[in-house]
Amino acid sequence: MKILLLGVGMQGKVALYDLVRSPSVTEIIAADMDVAKLRSHVDAHGWGHKVRCQPVDGADPASLDRLMAMKPDVAIDLLPAVFIPNVARAAIERGVHLVNSNYLPAELRALGDTARARGVTVLPEFGLDPGLDLVMLGDASRALDVIEEIHSYGSGIPELAAANNPLRYKVSWTFEGVLKAYRRPARAIRDGVLIDIDRTQVFAPENVRIEEVAGLGALEVYPNGDAVAYAADLGLDPASLRAAGRYTMRWPGHCAFWKTIVDLHLLDLEPVVVDGAPVDRLRYLAAALGPHLQYAPGERDVAIVIVEVIGRKDRQRKRLRYTLVDLLDPATGFSAMSRTVGFTTSIAAQMIASGKITQRGLLSPINDVPYAAVADELGKRGVKIVFEASTA
Repeated sequence: MKILLLGVGMQGKVALYDLVRSPSVTEIIAADMDVAKLRSHVDAHGWGHKVRCQPVDGADPASLDRLMAMKPDVAIDLLPAVFIPNVARAAIERGVHLVNSNYLPAELRALGDTARARGVTVLPEFGLDPGLDLVMLGDASRALDVIEEIHSYGSGIPELAAANNPLRYKVSWTFEGVLKAYRRPARAIRDGVLIDIDRTQVFAPENVRIEEVAGLGALEVYPNGDAVAYAADLGLDPASLRAAGRYTMRWPGHCAFWKTIVDLHLLDLEPVVVDGAPVDRLRYLAAALGPHLQYAPGERDVAIVIVEVIGRKDRQRKRLRYTLVDLLDPATGFSAMSRTVGFTTSIAAQMIASGKITQRGLLSPINDVPYAAVADELGKRGVKIVFEASTA
């Protein structure tokens, strides 16, 4: 199989490493905006026999079309999210199957019928979170007759020994992206009641609680995003759920710090004017704090995804819990966040190219990706998912 890899940054390097090591992958077209740096990386590892390096400009349809015209079986899109529509249009036009790890934008959703008509598979939202969390949720939904509660947790944090700054946090992806998530509202269901949580209240004490994670201990959880959307993805009426929550995890103390920042209006949406010039508060914080929140050599990050679904099977109340906890791999130097996204996208591309995923059109990780096969492939790469079923 021939795979096109668009974007060879931190996560792309893991995907490239995995594709090179796969005996079923015969050729990889690796494309990046910094092709000289990419060639140096490939040459340093002696991968030139299997990898062709190409330049790419995600903003230029002609650049993307040139790569799709090389007739790869599947393209993995790890370019910045702003280029998703451009990549998708180029792939569909050339009949190339596509995987990406970002949330599904409206522009891509609108291309679903065209993709199906052209016999093209498009699998979005297939990284760590979103991605593996949705596959776990889909598996749980198929195992139960009735779903009553959905709880989903995700995080990228330093291991405890490396949580050695006032935030007890370090940057495992873009800090600006983290801050954007910190100032968005959330929706949850509590005791059967739909709750809208204002963006200024996600870190409020009444919305924060402690969750114990095996091997890590106590972590704070706070609401992040729209958990009610899970009901729609599963074809459920939100009114049928007793509880639903989508949460981010941090070391204790993190939420109190950020509630103070929110109360001081440092995450307000409106720019602040300094000497007559507008300054975006979020971009300022990212630029000011980001350089001081980097991992030191030898420090490890932790990637976490936990999905817990409570419901009924044959009239018996059941609790299904999936737990993934991964750490930086010292042998390769790959961070946990990069491993769990890079390996996941590579696995999906190979499943599509090999015919293990055959559906065409715009796919859903919840409904169209087999959990057991993905968990097995991740396990071969040292990323373990622990599944527990118990009576609730």
